[in-house]
Amino acid sequence: MAHKVLIVDDEAYIRLLIEQTLEEFEDQGVEILTTNNGEEALQIIQDERPNLVFLDLMMPKMNGYEVCQIVKQERKMDEVYVVILTAKGQEYDRLKGEQVGANMYMTKPFDPDQLIELAGRVLAT
Repeated sequence: MAHKVLIVDDEAYIRLLIEQTLEEFEDQGVEILTTNNGEEALQIIQDERPNLVFLDLMMPKMNGYEVCQIVKQERKMDEVYVVILTAKGQEYDRLKGEQVGANMYMTKPFDPDQLIELAGRVLAT
């Protein structure tokens, strides 16, 4: 079964930046999906079951916390590795991310090497 990564961010250039960062995984058959809002992200997660989700917090229709909470707590989709990727780096935000079940919390601007290393680790499982 092919691995899938979902990139969720309402800013097109961020989606593109993450997508370009993860390009080498596409060469290995990883499918990269993208969307710009939480509502659509939830639908994609439900339908496609991505292995890894990079999830922005501040988005239209549904924020990243809500998406993560539904995926992790209501739908019990533990196999989906959720990385909250946000400019909000306060301790409160980090704790809230943990409470809703995020596997990891990264702040923007992010280190592309860290993204590649993380994706490699998650997709290898």
